[in-house]
Amino acid sequence: MGSIARSVQRLHPGYFAFVMATGIISTGTDLLGPDWLSQALLAIGAAGFVLLSLALVLRVLFFRSAVVADLRAPERVFGFFTVVAGMNVLGVRLAISGHPLLTAILAGVAAVIWLILTYGVPATLVLLRDSDSVVRGVNGSWLVWVVATQSVSTAASSLITAWPSSAATFEPIAVALWGIGLVLYLVLIVLIVFRWLSIVVTPAELGPPYWILMGATAITVLAAARILATPHNLPVYRATAGFIEGATFVLWAFGTWWVPFLIVLGLWRHVGRHWSIAYEPTLWSMVFPLGMYSVATLSFGKVTGISFMKPVSQFMIWVAVVVWALVALSFIVRVLTPHETTTTLAHHHP
Repeated sequence: MGSIARSVQRLHPGYFAFVMATGIISTGTDLLGPDWLSQALLAIGAAGFVLLSLALVLRVLFFRSAVVADLRAPERVFGFFTVVAGMNVLGVRLAISGHPLLTAILAGVAAVIWLILTYGVPATLVLLRDSDSVVRGVNGSWLVWVVATQSVSTAASSLITAWPSSAATFEPIAVALWGIGLVLYLVLIVLIVFRWLSIVVTPAELGPPYWILMGATAITVLAAARILATPHNLPVYRATAGFIEGATFVLWAFGTWWVPFLIVLGLWRHVGRHWSIAYEPTLWSMVFPLGMYSVATLSFGKVTGISFMKPVSQFMIWVAVVVWALVALSFIVRVLTPHETTTTLAHHHP
């Protein structure tokens, strides 16, 4: 089997986190500058989306057993939600560039995939699992379900901005999905904490996807900020705006609280337990929350008039840019290393 075919066969289900990370940092640099960096990242993100979409289609067509294995693996299955989130993060960025039709197309396809996954994945875990319990497979990647849900909400709100006449259609969808995402976050965070407290956590398990603990709150904040920026005269807005604004500040605070704790976990993994730092596809799941935190903080601060949030977002966007560059550099080094080439897009095996 050739190296390209092997890479397609072993494509990590969460690899669309690259599109998520690149797209949201492009959005952040569009809002905060520099514009040339935003445009460059948009081009890279769009190219990555096309390449990964092609690889995913080929994997489904020719390596169906590998896809089924991922679908039945609790620790990997939620990675498929990155497809939904990646499409919507890219779509929202395209809306900012004046391409709402592309945003609508991507959002429509993403919504269909979200519907299939949001019922298919939990049903698979409940009805077709191979073991008595899936608790051992719970990890940070489960929260991509929340991220994907809120990305559909954000896309709906973006379409309201582009097409104001559509507000009566898209506003209830955006608010309903925001609420669903919020409840999912609360449910999944309980499962994750229960897993931490009931089963010994190893360095291999405590990987980059746990940064989605913060990333899920960040995109929930962004989705809320987009809702709060929509027309105020609609019944669904009047019924929910107060709760959304208050709950969103609490979520922003909780997401901020996560950052030092996640740094502590990383230090324990890499310094305390000497876990080597090397490229793995899930690293993009760490980059995305940093960029999303910046954009969400800026957007929520702007819509609510909370002035201290702007400098926080300005600092965080450059943290995200630096981390994105380091991960991209490690990816390039891995590609150029002959014995690693065939596993560039593959699952990371500790």
